[in-house]
Amino acid sequence: MDLAIIHTITLKKNAIMKKIILLASLLLAFAGFSFAQTTPAKTKSATAAKTTTTAKTSTTASTAKTTTAGPTKKDGTADMRYKANKDAAKAAPATTHVKKDGTPDKRYKENKAK
Repeated sequence: MDLAIIHTITLKKNAIMKKIILLASLLLAFAGFSFAQTTPAKTKSATAAKTTTTAKTSTTASTAKTTTAGPTKKDGTADMRYKANKDAAKAAPATTHVKKDGTPDKRYKENKAK
């Protein structure tokens, strides 16, 4: 065979291999992108723990909201259409910085013992 023919055959094979490698790498990249977009499945224990913490925070929030001065809505929150509730909302509470569990945060001056 002629050396020029062998050279052209080699170039064609290289071009085909480059295309195959490029397509395979793109396929793997898009497969990885699709996995990155999905959210992991939640376990039952994690959702149960979230509901218990949500229940705890909702009960502490509802007890704080029941001390309103005026009428309330069906869900127990203050009805802001009334002047008494608007005035109560403007008044500063004794402790404004609290932790997630509802206890005062001692890092702030207003919550430190004097």
